[in-house]
Amino acid sequence: MAIVTISKTLAREKDLIAVPRSTYGEFLAWQKRIKARRTFRPSVAERRALVRDRKNFSRGRYVTLDELEHELGGRR
Repeated sequence: MAIVTISKTLAREKDLIAVPRSTYGEFLAWQKRIKARRTFRPSVAERRALVRDRKNFSRGRYVTLDELEHELGGRR
């Protein structure tokens, strides 16, 4: 059985976790892949359209899917 000594400075932190090096390596590789992914960033025009559409929705100026379907002539 291995014995691990933890310093008093580390012992104060309650988020200390001991994992095998291979598991930690897998975690770091996963984290690197996740951070490498690009996130969606809307353009200025898209942000303006979103603000406009939210205002229209709050004022009740919208069409439900059922209304749209009815206006288009029902399901095909």
